[in-house]
This record gives sequence, structure tokens and C-alpha cells, in this order.
Amino acid sequence: MEKTYNPGSIEQHWYRQWEADGCFAPSGAGEPFCIMIPPPNVTGTLHMGHAFQDTIMDILSRYHRMRGDNTLWQPGTDHAGIATQMVVERQLNAEGKTRHDLGREAFIDRVWQWKAESGGTIQNQLRRMGASVDWSRERFTMDDGLSEAVRETFVRLHEEGLIYRGKRLVNWDPVLHTAVSDLEVVSEEEYGHLWHMRYPLTDGSGHLVVATTRPETMLGDTAVAVHPEDARYRELVGKTLRLPLTDREIPVIADDYVDPEFGSGCVKITPAHDFNDYAMGQRHDLPMINILTVDAALNDAVPAAYRGLDRYEARKRIVAELESQGLLERIDDHKLMVPRGDRSGAVVEPYLTDQWFVRTAPLAEPAIRAVEDGHVRFVPDNWKNTYFDWMRRIEDWCISRQIWWGHRIPAWYDTEGNIFVARSEAEALAQAREHHGRDVPLQQDADVLDTWFSSALWPFSTLGWPEDTEALRTFYPTSVLVTGFDIIFFWVARMIMMGMHFMDGEVPFREIYIHGLVRDGDGQKMSKSKGNVLDPIDIIDGIDLETLVQKRTAGLMQPRMAKRIEQATRKHFPDGIAAHGTDALRFTFASLATTGRDVVLDMGRVDGYRNFCNKLWNASRFVLMNTEGEDCGQDGDDCALSVADRWIISRLQAVEETVERQINGYRFDLASQALYDFVWSEYCDWYLELAKPVLNGADDAAALRGTRRTLVRVLETILRLAHPFMPFITEEIWQRIAPLAGVRGSSISLQPFPQAEASRQDAEAEADVAWIQTFILGLRRIRGEMDIAPGKPLPVLLQNGDDSDRQRLSRYRLFLERLARLESITWLEPKDEAPESAIALVGEMQLLLPMAGLIDKEAELKRLGKDLERASGDLQRAKQKLANQNFIDKAPAAVVDKERARLGEFKATLEKLQAQYEKIERL
Repeated sequence: MEKTYNPGSIEQHWYRQWEADGCFAPSGAGEPFCIMIPPPNVTGTLHMGHAFQDTIMDILSRYHRMRGDNTLWQPGTDHAGIATQMVVERQLNAEGKTRHDLGREAFIDRVWQWKAESGGTIQNQLRRMGASVDWSRERFTMDDGLSEAVRETFVRLHEEGLIYRGKRLVNWDPVLHTAVSDLEVVSEEEYGHLWHMRYPLTDGSGHLVVATTRPETMLGDTAVAVHPEDARYRELVGKTLRLPLTDREIPVIADDYVDPEFGSGCVKITPAHDFNDYAMGQRHDLPMINILTVDAALNDAVPAAYRGLDRYEARKRIVAELESQGLLERIDDHKLMVPRGDRSGAVVEPYLTDQWFVRTAPLAEPAIRAVEDGHVRFVPDNWKNTYFDWMRRIEDWCISRQIWWGHRIPAWYDTEGNIFVARSEAEALAQAREHHGRDVPLQQDADVLDTWFSSALWPFSTLGWPEDTEALRTFYPTSVLVTGFDIIFFWVARMIMMGMHFMDGEVPFREIYIHGLVRDGDGQKMSKSKGNVLDPIDIIDGIDLETLVQKRTAGLMQPRMAKRIEQATRKHFPDGIAAHGTDALRFTFASLATTGRDVVLDMGRVDGYRNFCNKLWNASRFVLMNTEGEDCGQDGDDCALSVADRWIISRLQAVEETVERQINGYRFDLASQALYDFVWSEYCDWYLELAKPVLNGADDAAALRGTRRTLVRVLETILRLAHPFMPFITEEIWQRIAPLAGVRGSSISLQPFPQAEASRQDAEAEADVAWIQTFILGLRRIRGEMDIAPGKPLPVLLQNGDDSDRQRLSRYRLFLERLARLESITWLEPKDEAPESAIALVGEMQLLLPMAGLIDKEAELKRLGKDLERASGDLQRAKQKLANQNFIDKAPAAVVDKERARLGEFKATLEKLQAQYEKIERL
């Protein structure tokens, strides 16, 4: 092995080898285990959320593969209708063209060309993350098989009356000229105004005051609503108002939806331009007047003075005219949530238009029962409440989009407007022939389906449905879905509905593991606008300081984030490139994967797990230096196990049990912590040190063989335990260690996952080593407190020990002398008077370390005095900062919490130093 751990030299080599050897294909044996990757957009690149999610899925896939399960991690990408069309349209715009210049067919060809040339970025990044997906089965939501599944689904649902075309209110993007889903609408708080307008009663008896944030929509008002119990307006219900600026009269209606405490208690109702008003309009059979064009300009349904005006220009004129007529009561500043299209940035309008819809209520009922009855289980369990809340209030799903890239709706129209839904144009023509008694020309619907429609079929369409394939019979229902909480409605619920409907009532997955969002070190959501986005490849491969400065200057990375990375780079990587490697990043994600909580990614943690990889690498080099070319008991020769050998084997059983249990419970944080503690503390810090006296003794062949065999076998097991979390470094080391441990195989990824054996637990060895550790740690604590050099031999006096202490001292004296750096060990008799000493306890036994001659009292007091002065200053500055109300009010909560934690640490440090100063003074 190379002296220095260099992830860049091993990672891509091993991934190519795994892929070439077919390591990720299902074995065909064992219980089926299947995970479907949430298909990333073909336009996308791997961000930290993807990297986190894919790490969890890969841990599960590698674990189950090693468990002997017939494991499939199904890869694929989503055609991302709007996003992909925008990418290609921008290319055309740069050439001075639009998609209309090319025409539909040529434009679609251009998109396919773009995908062939540029659409594989995220697949390559998945490879860099070590994702063990079966690439031979990769699917794309627009490939032939999935397109057939989409058409079949649409036709069957239409035949069952569950898909219909109708005029309803939808989110409309006036720039893209298409309906968009709620997920594609981002609502953020913005500053605006609340206009209070007077609507005169037609009988001349007065007026009602209504308030709106969108004055232009008043031209589409068809009523004013009040609460039926509001005494102020009870007598006015049923009367009519004159709608300002128009020649229309509108009624005053009563509805429980109105909040009498808000504003004047009167609400203008515009059913064609507000979702709540639309529902009220349906309840009261109000007219639906659409006043907007597809560009969000005013149409011919409004008075001539406003026709053709952009909505915001119309707003200005309407407000001015209301004011001139004395109908504008006042204007208030107002904060409001403004919905914008996440792709175009345009303010989205509720818009009344003809669209295709899925009737969801009949599909939702069995999907709700599936979760209620436990056929589908959410992890954590509380997310089922979010699911239920949406599913029990579910609205029909708008599935049509007015773009070109996507699954074109399989519906054809004749000149009379009759609709023929079919699997092909030939089938539609046959239907039309039967309807008319002759051949008639048909025109296919120009719209395409919502991207989420094809994604809803993902768990079974990727396995070959509607064909009855072996893959479908084997892997459906899948085992677990790993996803974020933000798409429970848009994807998770729809997969359950579609899966149960088309797969004979069988759910698409048994469990749903919901993970949190990845946030930056200050707890802020990562976004390009905030400049706190981290590219996982930058962390894996490293980013040179020049590129770091360029990203910061371009606003792609916030200064605080850039500074942290720069500090980590200069500290750990003198060559200027902080290459942490994939394994360190993956282990960081695993350590943060608590159930459902957001993930705060601090570069300090990534640095720490890069050090963990170094620790494992260096420990393996030590083992190899002491075992390669040596007799490690592979041939079955007698082996004598030391107490340390027996102890580490026993402790190994505990960590094996813990890691397996926590993975099965989706507690990747606890599994990784158990693994980290065992490798770092027990194997490296303790066992390797306890092994050295045996390895250096060399006079007992059986004992030497026993320790060598234990070294390699425990390390080989550690590598298999860690492989799902850190696949690359474990494979590289395993190739050298496995032969020494008597293990055969081409790859660690195909080896069995370790299983704890109760028969290998050794309570006696664990008790004995615990005694040794307490003895050594007690003396190390005294060294640290007294600032005694680590290499200085110490004389130790023992007092109050019993027979078991004396026996253990006799058996393990060599370990104590070597690891605690002891000059001598002397028992004090009961009658002996102990000198002034520092004391540590091992049970009832006292360890006495005489102070005389070991430390320079005056020099130590002087040093401690300086430390006290510095600690006192740190504490005072922290107190002043937290006493500053301006800091408390303006700093992010995570920053304030961190400062409070620092205050506690400073207090503890000061107390510890004061106690030590007093102890030295007494000498």
C-alpha cells in the first residue's frame, strides 16, 4: 500500500472494475430487494441533496447485496419537460431562432440531439459517488418502453372515466405559456400593497369596502361575499352592487369561508382568477369570467379601455380611475406571498383554461387505506400525517402542459371537436371511422403530459409494465423508497395511487424513508441565490484556491462558505487542493442521516472523516507490515490468543450487531457512529497498541500467530462492515488483507456482510481489558493535567487493591508498562504512608503518582496562570457578545446557538484550570 492515502488514485479505478465485472447486477438468488432511484432531471447536475440521498440508497443496496439478497438498484433519469425545453430553447435563442422556426418535429429532434450530447452529466457524477446501480437496466422516462406505459395508463384511465378534459382553474405561467404544478411554483414573501375599494350598492343606499392585492382582477368579479353570521351585512345578502369601471351588477352572497374579523369582512369573489374564489364560485353557481390572455394581458372580456394592457399596466390605470371616481378608500403597505414559476421567474396566475385532469378521489381511497393498514410504512412515522392531510383533501390533478417536449397526449380531435383517446393514431382513426361511418381527418392534441405523470409509473414501468416481465414479477413491489419530504404529494402519493390501481392493488413499495434537506454550516437552505451551494465533486476532487476565488467573485459561493473551504484547504492540503475523496463525504452524510431531520453540512465534519479514512489506511499499513509474508495461521496451525485478541473479537460482535440493527432501522447516523468508535478507539487506539508487545516479543510462535491472525481477520471484518458506507477505500485495502485472512473472492462488494456470533463474546476478556484501560487512562489523565511529558517514565504506587487486582497486574504488567510508560509499579502495604501524590482509581484500587521530582511547581503555576488569564478573557468576550441584543436579534439562530455552546465550553475550561491550579498549589 502507498504510504499516503490518496482517494483520487483508487476511486475511479475501482468503479470501472465493479461495473466491468457486473457487480451491481441482481444475483438471481435470495430474497428480492429493490430500490428505485428518484429519477433526477436529465438537465441536472448532482447537488448535495442528490449526493446525500444517493449515499443512503447505496448503503442500503450494498448492505442487502452483501446480505445475499437478490438486489436491484434501478437507475434512470426524468425527461424534465419544462426544464429541458428551456435549455434547448435558450440554445436556439442564442442562434437567433425560436422553436417555432424549427417546427415541432425538428425541435423534438434537436432535444434528443442535446440529450445524446449533454444529458449524461448526472450519470457520471453518480459513478463518482460510488452508486452501485445496475446501469444495464437504466431507463429514461421518454424511452420507448416507458412511453408505451404512459400511453397505456392514459387510455385505461380515460376508459374508466378517471381522466377527463375540462375547464378548470390552474397555475399558469404567462412566460412559458403553460400550466404548471404546485411544485413548480415558488411562493416567497414580498412587499406590496393592499388596495381598499368601494363597491356601491345599486339601490344607492351606500357601498361596501373590499380589499385586494390584485386590483386588475376586479374586472372579473362576479360577487362580494360576507359571513352569514356577520350582523353588519346580514340585511345586505341578496342585494346587488355596481361593479366599478364596468356596466355589470354583482350579488352580495353569504359564505362560511369569509373571516368577519379580517379587513372589512367583505371579500370580492373572482372565480376565474383565485383558487379559493373558484371553490366559492362553484358552491354558489357564480359565472366564471376569465379576463386574461395567455400572456397575462387583459382580454376582450373587460371594458375596451383596458383591453390588451399588461396586467401591471392595467393595475395602474384601474387604481387611477378608481381614485378619480372617489372609489379608492385607501392603500396600505402589505407583505404578501407572491407565487413565481421556478423556471421563468414570472408571477404565476390562477387561470381558467381547458386542460386534461385525473379524477384522483377514487384513486386516493385505497392509497390512504394502504398506509392506515400498514401495507406502506413511513420512516419516521410522523410523515404519514402529512400524507393523510393532503390525500384526504386531494383535488383533481391537472396533467396537461402546453409545451412540446414530453409525452404527447394520446387524444385526437375531429373538426367537430369530438375526442378520440387511443394508443395510436391508427386506433384513433378507427374509432372516428366507427363514429362517423366514414374516414375523417384527425388532429392530435398539441399538449404533453405533466412530467410527474410518467414519474408516477416509475416503480412498475421501469420493470417492463404493461408487459408481464420476469423483472416485474420479481421486484414489484419494491422494498423501500428513499426521498425527501418535499415531494410526498407530487411523487410519493401518486406512485402509491398508480401502483395500486394498475398492479392489482399491490403497493409500489413497503417502506418510505423520508430524509431531511441538506443545509449549510449555519443551518441555511442551500440555494444558488444565497451563494452557499456546494458541488459534491468539488469536495471529492478538491477545488484549487484560484477556482475558489473565482466562484466567490462570481457570486456562486458566499464569502463565509469560501473562507471555510479555504481555511480547511490551507490547514490540511499544503498543495492547495482539498481533495477529501468520496468515502469521506459519504461517511459524513451517513453520520448526519438522522430520522427526518435536516442535514447541516459543516466542512469540519468532512475534514474529520477524511482523517478517519487516513486512520483506517494507516492502521491497515501497520497490520500489513506485521503480517504480510508471515504466518497468520491460515494453514490451521495452533494459535494462542492474548487477552487483547479475545477482547477485540468480543467487541467486534457488539459492533456487528449494532451496525446491522441500525441499518435495518434506517439509523445510518448510529450505525456509522458505532463503526467509527470501534475502528478509531477500540481497534486502532487500543487493540493495535496492545498487540505491539506480542508482535515485538517473538518468543511464543503460537501467541504470535494468534495476534497476527486476529489483526487480519478483525480488519477484514471491519472492511466488510464499512464497505456500504465507504466502498472505495475498503475495496482497496481488502484486496491486500483478504488473502492474509484466508478469504477468497474478486471483490469485497460480493462478500457476506458480517453477522454477530454470541458464542464469540468473551465477558472475562472484556472485563480484564476494561481494567487495563482504566489503569492506563487514569495515568494518562494525570499526565495531561500535570503537563508531564508523554514519554517520561513514571513510578506508580498501588494501594487498596484486592486479589483480582494483584492477579491482573501479574498477568498484564507488560501491557501496563509499555502503554502507560511506567518506570516501576510498587504495592503499598496498609501501614505505609503515601507521599503527596496525584490519584486515579481503578475500582477500589488507588493509583498514586508521587509529585516530588516530576514537575516544576513554580513553572507549572506560571503556565496555568497564563491559561487562566486567556480562558477568562474568552469567557468575558462570549458573555459580552451574547449580552448584545443587536447580535441576538440579527444573527441566524444557528450562529447564536453556537455562541451559547461556546460560552458553556469556556466556563468548563475555566473551572478545570482553576481546580488544577489549586491542586498544584497544595503540593
